[in-house]
Amino acid sequence: MPSLRHQRGFTLVELLVVIAIIGVLVALLLPAVQAAREAARRTQCANHLKQLALGMQNHHDTLLRLPPGGAEDQAPFGVEASPAGKWGSSWFVYILPYIEQQSLYEKWQFTGSSGAFNTNNNTVATGVVIKIFFCPSSPLQVKAPNRQTGSTFATYVGLSGAVDGLIPGFSETRINALPNAGIVSGGGVLIPNGQLKLSAITDGTSNTMAISEHGNFLIDTAGKRQEWRASQTWGWYLGVKSTGIPPNFDNAHGDNRQPNLTSIRYPINHAPAGGWPNDVTGTGVGLNGNFTGGNVPINSPHPGGVQAAFADGSVRFLANNSTLAALAQLATRDDGVP
Repeated sequence: MPSLRHQRGFTLVELLVVIAIIGVLVALLLPAVQAAREAARRTQCANHLKQLALGMQNHHDTLLRLPPGGAEDQAPFGVEASPAGKWGSSWFVYILPYIEQQSLYEKWQFTGSSGAFNTNNNTVATGVVIKIFFCPSSPLQVKAPNRQTGSTFATYVGLSGAVDGLIPGFSETRINALPNAGIVSGGGVLIPNGQLKLSAITDGTSNTMAISEHGNFLIDTAGKRQEWRASQTWGWYLGVKSTGIPPNFDNAHGDNRQPNLTSIRYPINHAPAGGWPNDVTGTGVGLNGNFTGGNVPINSPHPGGVQAAFADGSVRFLANNSTLAALAQLATRDDGVP
């Protein structure tokens, strides 16, 4: 008679041990997987910034001047005969031909409030999502804003300079303190109604940043996450309504905001104790009815800091612990400290 072989299976304890080991391994691997994914997204974000910076440079090569940070529809930015009080287009619009968006640019009308209430422009922008306007790591919404249904938001922002008092030994006089926007500077690279040449960046194009990020939530005094960024709530193509350049940006038109731009006033990813008040007049941060203030700090979901594109087309990572003085120097084209 053949012998019966005893076949032993897993006991319940052994099965639980195996499951526990697998759980530990997954827990150990998950942060590494997440870190790898973030590294890939950060690389893609840097590529987006580089394309924007190269578009800015190509604009200069073609027209012998940098794009304005935002402009009225006045010459040489538009064809409005009487531009006073008309919302023009942002720097995003002016670099469209240089970021493979020539067809969209050719349809744009630079008259009749091209950046806000122009029916043609709102129509041609409807449903258009330009991927390089968005950081892939950003948790912020991309969908069309409720005030301008043809547009989407952006998570990148032009830098128009820094406020006064941040750089030791340097006085920034090209500023306007505005009751509905905060402090607007004209000491940077992308400035309202600007016609700067690269030669105006006397600190060196490799030492002066032009574009950075508004890619993460800010926390308000109630502990609520807010999408306070420079493209809120109108979208990526809103420019400015004033004809002047800081320090003459505050004029009689009564609306001197600078959409899609920010002026450095706070450290990177700054989070004040108790949260941000909704105070565009005092802090320059928040929404005053329908617009983000002009001093929203550069911010991102990237661990440890933000990315910034410099005027020479390079992209660098700026750490959260960068001093405010150094940040202001990087945002100022001619403070004399490269």
